[in-house]
Amino acid sequence: MTMMTNPNTLAAEPLNATPSDYDAVRRTVELITETWRDQPSLETMAAHVGMEPTRLQKLFRRWCGLTPKAFVQAITLDTARDLLRDSASVLDASYEVGLSGPGRLHDLFVSHEAMSPGEYAARGAGLDIAWGFHPSPFGDALVMATPRGLAGIGFADDKADRARVLADMTARWPRANFHEDAAATADYARRVFHPDLWRPDDPLRVVFIGTDFEIRVWETLLRIPLGRATTYSDIAETLGKPTAARAVGSAVGRNPISFVVPCHRVLGKSGSLCGYHWGLTRKRAILGWEAGLAGADI
Repeated sequence: MTMMTNPNTLAAEPLNATPSDYDAVRRTVELITETWRDQPSLETMAAHVGMEPTRLQKLFRRWCGLTPKAFVQAITLDTARDLLRDSASVLDASYEVGLSGPGRLHDLFVSHEAMSPGEYAARGAGLDIAWGFHPSPFGDALVMATPRGLAGIGFADDKADRARVLADMTARWPRANFHEDAAATADYARRVFHPDLWRPDDPLRVVFIGTDFEIRVWETLLRIPLGRATTYSDIAETLGKPTAARAVGSAVGRNPISFVVPCHRVLGKSGSLCGYHWGLTRKRAILGWEAGLAGADI
């Protein structure tokens, strides 16, 4: 199935989405996840979320560039397996097309640096981290930044869920100084969720705060192209530690900069989604949104 979309159409939508928009999309994705084998109709999906079919069709297409029916096809197991085709070579191929160069690490045009081992061991002591919640295509996004760059992204289902997400993220660096400053994090939110701002001449700066092994895994995640996927074992092979798939899985699960560092593009060998820190429904939603954005032939 070929799915084409206009990136500029998608680019204008993410930060204009309302919480009710995402809730309708989330509930639709949940229904699709549970019933995709039955190929649910647009009318069935619309009734499930209490929305007119035409309105849901327009909202869903605006959200990810796909109709709900196309999204049903996009999350089938066969499609997941297609994302993994030649998965062992995905990471090598990214070098060949220049995705690992200083100007472009992947589709978000990311440049990165890592905190020193000493800074990590101090659990963030002396580190100033600003945070703020911003709308995104995948619910409320908690965006965290240091003076050196973006340090964290997490997702909340709604306002009531924000306290849990903030506690989750701040616990990762318990000795850092945290302060709410949505104005300071707003530009990062725009840069992350507006595809028309993904520019090679102005890379997004991120800061990794983790162990040496975790950072190596996160750097490897940056090499997975949009519309493709790889496996935990392939990452372990790439790192020269073929027996460390479980340790890779743990590092992937601790990725603090979700979406930008695309841990959602790591699947099981069979194409199974496995886990995702922010929920499997959101993982499916992100993969479907990216499929629409990339016009991926999957």
